[in-house]
Amino acid sequence: MNPIHVIVAEDEPLLLKTLVDQIQRTDELFRVICAARDGEYALNHMKNVQVPDMIVTDITMPVMDGIELINIVERDYPQVKKVIISGFSEFEYARQALKMNVIDYLLKPVKKKELEQVLSKLKMIFENERMALKSPNPLANRKYSPEDIVNTVAEFIKSNYSRELSLEDIAKQFNINAPHLSKSFLKYAGETPSKYIMSLRINEAKHLLSLKKELSVKEVGAAVGYPDPFYFSRIFKQLTGLAPKEYRNRLEQ
Repeated sequence: MNPIHVIVAEDEPLLLKTLVDQIQRTDELFRVICAARDGEYALNHMKNVQVPDMIVTDITMPVMDGIELINIVERDYPQVKKVIISGFSEFEYARQALKMNVIDYLLKPVKKKELEQVLSKLKMIFENERMALKSPNPLANRKYSPEDIVNTVAEFIKSNYSRELSLEDIAKQFNINAPHLSKSFLKYAGETPSKYIMSLRINEAKHLLSLKKELSVKEVGAAVGYPDPFYFSRIFKQLTGLAPKEYRNRLEQ
């Protein structure tokens, strides 16, 4: 398996060094490519040097905190896996962050066993993603918990949401009963697969509408999986309250 490149963001120097050492000692497959003192430094490294496979970030940091960082990473680099670190006083922030496609969170001080569990979970996710390129069913011949299966399916959706996807297609891909998958996804992800796909598509559409001015609304819709521009406009307005053109026009005001 190829190395898994990691960016660690933590404003306390000693904790940053300790966490970097812990990650690389726990599993040599994980290689820290950047140790950042704040979110802005981590983001600049991603923009100008190298996009990692995953990012581990503290919540409270100067310049740019962890919540803002993971929001930007989710918007601009949705393929990057995210793990947050928090103190007990920040537990509610950690719970909120889990709704932003954060894989997991670690409480300070980070314990070796908990770090091992999180890295093991991430390694399985990366392995399944890479296996999906070679095998039509990355869950075949393996025993995973319902939560693990949902995480794997969610990663598959994030990599494929721009093409036509239905619940039946996804269930068939993983050889899972469609109603059971929908029920499990709702339980562990907090929404159905169809709503998850819709949210990913509309978030990416908002990103394209704001940054890719040269793309027409029709081209934006097609890029995120909605080749029918009328259907795209209807779904976009349903989720944002604005038609795509209205959304773009407001950004330019």
